[in-house]
Amino acid sequence: MVHDLPEPAPGELTPGWPATAAGLVDVQRRLAAADPPPWRPPDESAVGGCFACTPRGQAGRGGAGDPVWAGAATFRRRRCVARATAVGTAAGGYEAGLLALRVGAPLAAAVRDLPEVPDVLLVDATGRDHPRRAGLAVHLGAVLALPTVGVTHRTLLATGEWPPDDPGATSPLWLDGQRVGHWLRTRAGRRPVAVHAGWRTDPDTAVAVVRAVARHRTPAPLREARRLARLRRAGREPVTWPQVGRTALR
Repeated sequence: MVHDLPEPAPGELTPGWPATAAGLVDVQRRLAAADPPPWRPPDESAVGGCFACTPRGQAGRGGAGDPVWAGAATFRRRRCVARATAVGTAAGGYEAGLLALRVGAPLAAAVRDLPEVPDVLLVDATGRDHPRRAGLAVHLGAVLALPTVGVTHRTLLATGEWPPDDPGATSPLWLDGQRVGHWLRTRAGRRPVAVHAGWRTDPDTAVAVVRAVARHRTPAPLREARRLARLRRAGREPVTWPQVGRTALR
């Protein structure tokens, strides 16, 4: 079913995308203090993913004005039902804890262009595993008014022992005595992925969402979003639904 992004609830924080590091830090502190209602998955969730990439072979941390290519996809019953891409520019170079400054706006644009919006969105970024407990997965969810889950190959600050080498096995990730996510072993013999609580999701809900769609090491919605972003970077227009180019940031 095609539907629009939900409207923020009355009084809900709508942070936008600051153009400076100082502005972003202020927003992150407000996001960390927010108390949105918890989200619980419906019986059959549509799970989305989004991914952004910057120029290949770029040296250093990059800077403001770098092009950013973003892809987004929605999966229902393990089948991709919607795809979209967007192109934007970074507001700054890469700095740990400030990823939203670099790729936040292009990611939001790609998700907004999905003809079928997911119930929950997987983000290639951390959530509560962050110096101010408000990584990009949290920030993007607040901007879009969508529940989010972060999925990364490494943690930012959180620590925890790896789980047993069995598909679906988990172990907690801790930051300053708080459980902020889980390691999840998606496939035997492969490194686990870090699953982060994001906007309106707690660690247990987050790992349950990812476990349900993780047939490969990287969950399918994120794999497809990554493929779309890289195709767009290569100058190849990926097929999206509806089959029209989606290039401009809103």
